[in-house]
Amino acid sequence: MSKPHIVAIPYPAQGHVIPLMEFSQCLVNHGFKVTFVNTEHNHKRVVNALADESHISRNQLHLASLPDGLEPWEDRSELGQLTEALKWIMPGKLEELIENINQGEGDKVTCVIADENCAWALEVAEKMKLKRVAFWPASAAALTLIFGIPKLIHEEIIDNDGTVLKSQNVDLGPNMPTMNTKDFVWACIGDFTTQKMIFEVMLRINRTLKLVERLVCNSTYDFEPEAFTSAPEILPIGPLLASNRVGNSAGSFWPQDSTCLQWLDQQPLNSVIYVAFGSFTVFDQTQFQELALALELSQRPFLWVVRPDTTDKTCDPYPERYQERVAPRGLMVGWASQQKVLAHPSIACFLSHCGWNSTIEGLTNGVPFLCWPYFADQFLNESYISDVWKVGLKFSKNEKGIITQAEINNKLEQLLGDENFKARASKLKELAMTSVKEGGQSNKTFKNFIEWIKS
Repeated sequence: MSKPHIVAIPYPAQGHVIPLMEFSQCLVNHGFKVTFVNTEHNHKRVVNALADESHISRNQLHLASLPDGLEPWEDRSELGQLTEALKWIMPGKLEELIENINQGEGDKVTCVIADENCAWALEVAEKMKLKRVAFWPASAAALTLIFGIPKLIHEEIIDNDGTVLKSQNVDLGPNMPTMNTKDFVWACIGDFTTQKMIFEVMLRINRTLKLVERLVCNSTYDFEPEAFTSAPEILPIGPLLASNRVGNSAGSFWPQDSTCLQWLDQQPLNSVIYVAFGSFTVFDQTQFQELALALELSQRPFLWVVRPDTTDKTCDPYPERYQERVAPRGLMVGWASQQKVLAHPSIACFLSHCGWNSTIEGLTNGVPFLCWPYFADQFLNESYISDVWKVGLKFSKNEKGIITQAEINNKLEQLLGDENFKARASKLKELAMTSVKEGGQSNKTFKNFIEWIKS
């Protein structure tokens, strides 16, 4: 008997690949075959980072790749250029891949699940008369902001190309984050040209919605009920975390340093500051050193994820003899198994860039936050964390735009000195875990989705 065969296509960024990979593994566990399509560049990174083959259900989850249209030496962190290249080369290559699969002897492709930011993939699926599912890896609130673009243009808050015309705070709705217009998702990514390209992607998302048969979101109703009520077409199936299916996460672009878990075993309960800024955040030397010195002065144990490209300098970014001084209680690693780290009982708080994956991973483990957003939807998530859920604190910058070591330690003491932050975070953890268990809202939505896709 043939299995339903799905082709899954993430947007080629770390925060998009991991949740769609998690969704794909959930589908495999429910009897589906999935072909997971990364760009060639990211495919190599994911395969190289998979030290343990058991991370992936290899029999029914096949990793495939397509060219992204860029030369090997071009910068794939330049999102405007990458997005532009994808839409020219990927549609034809995707169609070709699906045709090749369907001409073979295996199970034929019946459905395409594509990241909402890859609207071109949904257009290919419609052309090939396949079921079409849009996957949204961020908050429902971020998507409702995109849905509201026509209204923002009509009210002359933004121009037709996304340019902010009025600097003001905008309420997304009752009990939803308040955003400053300068923090709109497209308005805080890269330079002016990149912002225009990303805004065009947002417009295309709205145009492509009529092609979509199901729109699923890596969130839960209990985290943002007002967003889901205002846009009932968005179906919450999250949090999509490996721990919820008793498995390991996959899809990382960097090999994970497992030694930090043994290090955490040696730390007191609820004592460690976990510091991680995702896959894009870059610091200048001054800001990096302020953070480094703040962690040293805190007199608390800390685990700090420092990617090789975290700073914009090629020289040693740390203060002189820093690593030697902090060695007794500080550990720096290149990349960590974040879900396992946040689940560890020694973690006291999470100093985070507030990417959506990091946000829900922290919430699902009942960990309070210190918020340090960098770009895109991270400012919106910061507002959820500090203003709506009240499970974390924001930093203030000085007149030079720097978050000082004094500010970092002040907020750290404030966060860890008030048990209400931890209590509220623990409540959200309960809600998240209930939603994905048998009978929970996300679980029911996921099961209904399974039934539809098999029909």
